[in-house]
Amino acid sequence: MIRAVVFDVGECLVDETREYGIWVDWLGVPRHTFHAMFGAVIAQGRDYRDVFQGFQPGFDLHEQRVARTTAGQPENFGEDDLYSDVRPTLARLREDGLWLGIAGNQTTRTGKILRELFTDDVDLIGTSDDWSASKPDAAFFDRVAEVVPFEAEEILYVGDRVDNDLRPAVASGMFTALVRREPWGRIHWNTPETEELPVFRVESLLELSGLISQFNRTAP
Repeated sequence: MIRAVVFDVGECLVDETREYGIWVDWLGVPRHTFHAMFGAVIAQGRDYRDVFQGFQPGFDLHEQRVARTTAGQPENFGEDDLYSDVRPTLARLREDGLWLGIAGNQTTRTGKILRELFTDDVDLIGTSDDWSASKPDAAFFDRVAEVVPFEAEEILYVGDRVDNDLRPAVASGMFTALVRREPWGRIHWNTPETEELPVFRVESLLELSGLISQFNRTAP
């Protein structure tokens, strides 16, 4: 049975359109060119950070985040950047009696923002900076399994990517759900791997409550 649901952050709970728009302006490149490069990198299965290298060789994401903060443009998001299905989904899953968590590749600053946004909505918020382990490394999902008070095979990890979310979570013994968000979810949606790895494929997080309930009713 599924007893715990853990959510990825970017393009699962948080719409990162505004944040990437800031990066585009920071780099000083045309938006349509940046988006074209981004799509090509994803389709090729490369690390998204290669997008920045394409415009500025030697680009160091950490250093540039610090530079942005110094310039008064730190990474930031708020209630308006959450997808519209997030709040009602968390409320419904909580009513269903499920343990809830949020865990993704995020900075310490982002972790602080998440804790302010989801103070009473989830049982745990963890970030790669908190744990010194990042997806898709097995150590990240080992940490998820360690902090969730259920067995790995009772955890559903929800994300928008095959490479960073589904594949390593399945390797760690977890169930997975793929949500169709932009851009990874849409590009990965019809790949052969998405027919095999996720227990659920959803257009909206709101579908999870019913799907999990049905799954648990038929579980041996």
